[in-house]
Amino acid sequence: MGEFQEFLRHVLIQLVVIIAAARLGAWLLGRVGQPQVVGEIVAGLVLGPSVLGRLAPGVVEYVFPAETERVFHVLSELGLVLLMFLIGLEFDFSHLRHMGRTAVGVAGAGIALPFALGVALASWMYPFVAADVSRIGFVLIVAVALSITAIPILGRIMIELNIHRTPLGALTITAAAIDDALGWILLAGVGATIHGQFQPLLVARMGLATLAFVAACWLIGRPLMARITEHLLRRADGELSLGGLSLVLIAVLLAAAATSAIGIFAIFGPFVLGAVLSDRHEFRAAVQRRLRDLVFALLLPIFFTYTGLRTNVGLLETPFHWWLCGLLLAAATVGKVAGCGAAARLGGMSWRESGCVAVMMNTRALMGLIAINIGRDLGVMPDSVFCMLVIMALVTTFAATPILRRILPDDVRGD
Repeated sequence: MGEFQEFLRHVLIQLVVIIAAARLGAWLLGRVGQPQVVGEIVAGLVLGPSVLGRLAPGVVEYVFPAETERVFHVLSELGLVLLMFLIGLEFDFSHLRHMGRTAVGVAGAGIALPFALGVALASWMYPFVAADVSRIGFVLIVAVALSITAIPILGRIMIELNIHRTPLGALTITAAAIDDALGWILLAGVGATIHGQFQPLLVARMGLATLAFVAACWLIGRPLMARITEHLLRRADGELSLGGLSLVLIAVLLAAAATSAIGIFAIFGPFVLGAVLSDRHEFRAAVQRRLRDLVFALLLPIFFTYTGLRTNVGLLETPFHWWLCGLLLAAATVGKVAGCGAAARLGGMSWRESGCVAVMMNTRALMGLIAINIGRDLGVMPDSVFCMLVIMALVTTFAATPILRRILPDDVRGD
């Protein structure tokens, strides 16, 4: 009993530290014009070996003992499961009818070019930094991490700049939504390939099972959930009752368990379930009122801290490591900016508007961190490269807001 109480005390202290650090980081970074979530990410890194671990290693060992790691790994995964459901719900596909061709072009170029650059760079880096892990797994995860866009962070940036309801904002968020959907499909494919141990038959079976899951969500889950939740919302005057929330959580967790059983990622199932229900606006608003604050105040900071505890800048010991980090950042930025910017320009946007689209699509943060952590959990991401990609995700996100404030066209500015 005494050991359990000590264990529980450590967990409670960790939660206090994590929540307080997240709120402080959000406030500090918000003061300099960054989205609050960027401060939460930085707070997570500060609590890890890169900062606090160097200044006060004894404090880190006491607050974050190794025996509690599994607890926070599970909590961070639960946070991602609920977050991906909320992200799926927030997808708005209605803009595709009006600007679908340009948005698809921007998203396609924003995936294809950085992915190609990522494949080339990771293939060259492999013998230097990742020779002890799977080559194809390492190359594919790096390529996906360079290709993805962080739609939740991008949405916050747009709201803070008051451009989320402008044509420029609508096109970019639509392109980012398509980009993220393609990114998660790529991640699911990578997971199937790695879990299938590169056996074509097993990978094909996982792919078919994934398609069957998506079809079941659309053909069975969507009408069933719509009918049940509409009844529940009507009975509770547009709110989700405790029973209604329990039903939603059961559906989300079952979707996560299904895709986990398929062999891809638990977080892919809730994303698909949310996306097929994204046009149920009353339901979406009711779910957000119930879940959003809990996810963003508690579970998401746990994920950021868990990522921070796995990131040690001290592993980049030599100039060569930092040079590789710079190459990854350059490939990520050039791929997104050149690909998305060119596609936007070809779609009829001005040079300045195209530049804004390119900068916004280069934002990675949360989604990039999720992809990087998946690579780590799959065993194909060495610690040093994990650190490099975390730095890449942060720098591309830090740069977005200051650059946008300088280059936004006057007729688009809302601040």
